Amino acid sequence: MKHLTRILLALCLLFAGTVKGQPATKKPAPKKGKTATAGKPRKASTDRVQYGTASFYSNKFNGKPTANGEIYDSQKLTAAHNGLPLGTWIRVTNLRNRRSVVVKVNDRLHYKNPRLVDLSRAAAKKLGYTGHGLTRVKLEVLPDKSAEILGLHINK
Repeated sequence: MKHLTRILLALCLLFAGTVKGQPATKKPAPKKGKTATAGKPRKASTDRVQYGTASFYSNKFNGKPTANGEIYDSQKLTAAHNGLPLGTWIRVTNLRNRRSVVVKVNDRLHYKNPRLVDLSRAAAKKLGYTGHGLTRVKLEVLPDKSAEILGLHINK
């Protein structure tokens, strides 16, 4: 009888350890609020009219080279965009106050940046959002000759 209780106790302990174990292939539960697309970069668009969020360059980039080789000047009307060709002229309209400005795309955004366009400080000031940092905008691609028609100075 003594041996029987010891055997039963040993079997109980043996099986108790295997019942509580979890399979090694079980994946951790996803965190709440996270989706499969969260944090993914925005896909660059080449559409002629686009809507999105605009930001403006930090002062730390002043005097640094842009993607097309020009030196960034915060007082010039320039922009960074990931989908449009460098040298493209665009009209950017602040949807909050309907102010607009014509700028030249001469730089690229970081590939993970979800914003549509990053404007120079001068362009952001004309649009009236330097105090906010971000604003919703409408972006229109202008025809190739529109800069000459508008009388804008083109650096070559």
